[in-house]
Amino acid sequence: MSSPISTQWISIAPGFEGYLALPPAGSGPALLLFQEIFGVNEHIRAVADQYALDGFVVLAPDVFWRQAPRIELGYEGEDRQRGIQIAGQLQPAEVTADIHAAAAALRARPEAAGRKTGAIGYCMGGRLAFNAAAIAGVDAAVAYYGGGIHNQLDLAPRITSPVLFHYAEHDDNIPPPAVDKVREAMGPRGEVHIYPGAKHGFNCWARSSYDAPSAALAHGRSLTFLSQLF
Repeated sequence: MSSPISTQWISIAPGFEGYLALPPAGSGPALLLFQEIFGVNEHIRAVADQYALDGFVVLAPDVFWRQAPRIELGYEGEDRQRGIQIAGQLQPAEVTADIHAAAAALRARPEAAGRKTGAIGYCMGGRLAFNAAAIAGVDAAVAYYGGGIHNQLDLAPRITSPVLFHYAEHDDNIPPPAVDKVREAMGPRGEVHIYPGAKHGFNCWARSSYDAPSAALAHGRSLTFLSQLF
């Protein structure tokens, strides 16, 4: 049986590619999907496929294209350290340019023409989804355990669209005071959920911290939230 979705890698700009997943209907609202530090790996592509099945035209840009094009990393040991190293090489101005380029490329797709655009991301990608809400004019954004958002709250006043935040109760990198800062800065534009007993990375079924009940609940909330794009 053939898949009801279609996928391909597309060019966003010279040297800059992204993984595109189209819904069964062939068209729908646009959704930018931002990776973790592990690249547009098998899991991120599966998440893109998941949201395509939900009706979205999904583009996962290869954020590491300048440092290690199309790299795919695992979640432990040397792979994790490699991901941290590459993420540390990202330059803010270049990341900003890439967010704009990816959003423009997705909006220009005939499958999403004239439709609303959302952003979703995980860990590092959660922060990039938050950035997209501030600088790329997306209509809604979802940030899963977005590391470092609490250090970029100077962007909050620039965000006019709603943002959904998913946080684990036990996250060594995002302590409760950091979540409180995000909640306070975003006010009514921010919807914050904390998942009891969950750890960082709870949405990823390839990680030891995967928590199926939390992942299912967060996915349902994300779909309800993103339904405003239709």
